[in-house]
Amino acid sequence: MPIIRIATRGSQLALWQARWVQHQLSARYPGIRTELVIIKTRGDKILDVPLAKVGGKGLFVKEIEDALLADEADLAVHSMKDVPAELPAGLTLGIIPQREIATDTLLSMRYPSLNDLPQGARVGTSSLRRHTQLLALRPDLTIVSLRGNLDTRVRKLHDGAFDAIVVASAGLKRLGLSAPYAEELAPPRFFPAVAQGALGIEYRDDRADLHELLSFLDHPASRWCVTAERAFLFGLDGGCQVPIAGHAVLDDTGRHLQLTGLVADLAGTTIIQHKATAKVKDAAALGAQVAQMVLHGGGREILAAVYGEDVRT
Repeated sequence: MPIIRIATRGSQLALWQARWVQHQLSARYPGIRTELVIIKTRGDKILDVPLAKVGGKGLFVKEIEDALLADEADLAVHSMKDVPAELPAGLTLGIIPQREIATDTLLSMRYPSLNDLPQGARVGTSSLRRHTQLLALRPDLTIVSLRGNLDTRVRKLHDGAFDAIVVASAGLKRLGLSAPYAEELAPPRFFPAVAQGALGIEYRDDRADLHELLSFLDHPASRWCVTAERAFLFGLDGGCQVPIAGHAVLDDTGRHLQLTGLVADLAGTTIIQHKATAKVKDAAALGAQVAQMVLHGGGREILAAVYGEDVRT
C-alpha cells in the first residue's frame, strides 16, 4: 500500500489531531505507512489582526483543501469548527470521529469563575461568539483580542497578560493544558461554536478507497449532531464576522436531536436564540429549520447589518 499523506496545520493542537488519526490507522492496519504534510494556512500567517477583521471563510482550511485537490495529500484532518459550511467541488467530509466535549472553558490564574472576576477584568478571546456571550453575562468586562495557537494563548495567561481567557474545552483536554482555575462554560448558559470539539477527515470524493479505509472511525451520533449544526450555519450563510453558535444533542433514545441556534449583534446587546427537535435522519433539515427560526426572529436584521442585504431567505 502506498504511503497515506495526511495534511494538517502545524499547530500543536492540529498535529495532535493528525497524529491521533495516524495512531488509529496504525492500530487498525498494522504495517500501514503514513506521513504528515504540514501546511501553513492564511489564518496561521495573519496573527496580529482579530479573526473577524481578517475576513473571508476557510481561513484555516483553504490551502489544505487546495493540496487535496492538487493530489499533494490524500486526506486532511480538520477541527470541524474551522471548516466552512460549503466545501469545494470534488471534496467530501467523509468521516466524523467521535466528538470530544463541545463546551468552552474560562481559565484564570487567580479567579475561580466568571462571577468571581473583578469589575473591568481583562478577558482574552479570539472569538466574537465568546465575546458576545461574555458581555451578555458580564457587561463590565474588558474583552481583549487574543490570537495565536492554543498553547500560545494559555502561555499568555500564565505570563499575566489577562485576568482570564476563554478557549475550547476540547483543545485543553487534547493537549493537557490548564491553569490554577478552570470553569466550564456550557449550555444553556454559554453556547459553543458550530461543530466545536469535532474532527473531520476530508478527502477527494473520488477516493472510495479512503472512505473504506477510514470508515471504522466514523461515529454516527457525532455526525448527526455536526450535520445539524453545520446546516444551521449554512442556512445563515455564517462566517467569523458574526457571533453564531449552534449546539445539537442526542436524546436518551438515540433517535432524536435537539438543536439550539444563536445569533448576536456585534455589540452583544441583542441575542436571538431558537431551538427545535427532529429525528436523526432529518438532521440537515433540522439545521435549516432553526436557521429560518433565527432569521425570522430578528437574525435577518443582524446579519443584514453585517453582510449587507444579501441574506438567505
